[in-house]
Amino acid sequence: MDDRKLDVLRAIVTDYVSSHEPVGSKALVDRHNLGVSSATVRNDMAVLEDEGYITQPHTSAGRIPTDKGYRLFVDRIAALKPLSPAESRAIQAFMSGALDVDDIVTRTVRLLAQVTHQVAIVQYPIVSSATVRHIELVPVSDDRVLVVLINSTGRVEQRTVETGEIAHADVAELAERINARLVGERLAAAAESLDGLPGSVPERLAATAGKLAAALGTMLDTEVATRVAVGGVPNLTSFGPGFDAVRPVLEALEEQVVLLTLLSEVGDDPVTVRIGAENPYRELSATSVIASDYGQHAGVRASLGIVGPTRMDYPSTMASVRAVARYVGRFLSER
Repeated sequence: MDDRKLDVLRAIVTDYVSSHEPVGSKALVDRHNLGVSSATVRNDMAVLEDEGYITQPHTSAGRIPTDKGYRLFVDRIAALKPLSPAESRAIQAFMSGALDVDDIVTRTVRLLAQVTHQVAIVQYPIVSSATVRHIELVPVSDDRVLVVLINSTGRVEQRTVETGEIAHADVAELAERINARLVGERLAAAAESLDGLPGSVPERLAATAGKLAAALGTMLDTEVATRVAVGGVPNLTSFGPGFDAVRPVLEALEEQVVLLTLLSEVGDDPVTVRIGAENPYRELSATSVIASDYGQHAGVRASLGIVGPTRMDYPSTMASVRAVARYVGRFLSER
């Protein structure tokens, strides 16, 4: 396709995203410096329509982009819009107060929904290099102990264990022995270090040590990457006229498996864009998904992204998704 037709397609996408109205040749000539007559633009639009890049929603209307047109726009025309210094500072300030992984994910999903005005989805990270930072055993009664596991990313897991009657001094001794075994161990390997715990403590504490080891083993096996946080769902109501797929999109967003599939298919490019029917679920065929990996340099493997209508500002949204992913990754690496 020659550059002039690409310019016409770019103008149609830009105007349609802005106005939500089909675009005519006269409007393109008036609004854009295309350097050709309305007749030439009409001819170019006819070619674009014949090749499936634009379509006419009804007789006598202007043209709107098809999924194929958006794909060409994203692949060959769209340029990422750099964030302004104010936007960059706002992202950094929003993330700077995060306390742990849960807080990071919560802040990220809220931030992404706010800056893109779309539905944000953020996968909890798989922290392949995370280690045990500390184990706390807190007596909550004479026969119950709260087990608190803190890993090197700041994530906190806790569980109450029925231990049978046990003295506080014995709880403290068990905590010391468990920390000696686990602190500094990779999460994936730490459970194995608990196998010999019951046999290494005084006989009176062996049964309690076994219960604590079983609880900790379960906590260490928690796969946080099977969770996805969703934010900005009310943005569905502002997707504009012509978007009538709110209910099926809501149903899809309720399925964690669907969301994990969307995020797990992020490609090697900094930003992955799937448009309309390119999405693997029919319920999302009226939407586009823009996603990016985050945290690779922090020993983290996870993705985040947005779901929005196919009629969206792709350059700005792609830039925002990429910027948020980079900030989150940088924040994790500094922890």
